[in-house]
Amino acid sequence: MGALLLALALGLAAAAYAASWLQQQASANTFQVIVAERDLTMGTRLQPDMLQTLDWPKAAAIQGPLTTLDQAVGRVIRTPLLRGEPLLHSKLAPMGEKGGLSSVLAPGQRAVTVKVNEIMGVAGFALPGNYVDVMVNTPDGENQPVSKIVIERIQVLAVAQDASTNESKPRVVNAVTLQVSPQQAEQIDLARSVGTLSLVLRSHSDDLPVLTTGARKLDLLPHAPVVVASAMPMATSTKAVAPRPRTSRPATATAPAPALSPEPIRLEVIRGLSVSQE
Repeated sequence: MGALLLALALGLAAAAYAASWLQQQASANTFQVIVAERDLTMGTRLQPDMLQTLDWPKAAAIQGPLTTLDQAVGRVIRTPLLRGEPLLHSKLAPMGEKGGLSSVLAPGQRAVTVKVNEIMGVAGFALPGNYVDVMVNTPDGENQPVSKIVIERIQVLAVAQDASTNESKPRVVNAVTLQVSPQQAEQIDLARSVGTLSLVLRSHSDDLPVLTTGARKLDLLPHAPVVVASAMPMATSTKAVAPRPRTSRPATATAPAPALSPEPIRLEVIRGLSVSQE
């Protein structure tokens, strides 16, 4: 009986030692990070019930993670977070931000709103988080209409008053807010005052610049005949023609024409019903 109890005690001790060893090994290979307890939208101010601590493997290193709740509580996130996603310093707005759209702007960037409709706004498919190009239609230097992409790869911050990126269905709105640089904000303001703006949706992975010369009427109808109307009638030149000198010809004798004898004068006399000539 004593031997059985001794064996049982040794087994429990071995199990405890093994568990302690495994825990130490796990602690040595992991570190604690702060992750989202649930899906969070862009611009959310973080609260303790939105966060949890998780052991993260050191083999899957991440850059700039938050490791304590004190680092995260009260901060505003600049990008949407999914449940279980680690919080990174790069995803947080600067300290002191109160939330809202200004807190999600990247340093040095501005937010500008453009008026759109179902056609200009890509039928509602330009959602927050997507990237678009800005195209303007305006007369060129020769007063001919031209369409040209003037700004490329601009991030959509909000549609109407909604900055949530959880929606995937298209939404037809009358205004879209874009994140731009100060120079791009000036270009957009000038473009909408001289022409019509349209948004062109592009892929997230497409970050290559595209250089175009713009599209004009001749690009749509390249083989159409060009009729040039003359504004002034063509001048006709007149040349003075010198008169030809008259040449004298020798006079030729011509026979006189025979004299014609006058016809006798006849009178027509009417007597009653009879007519006679005398």
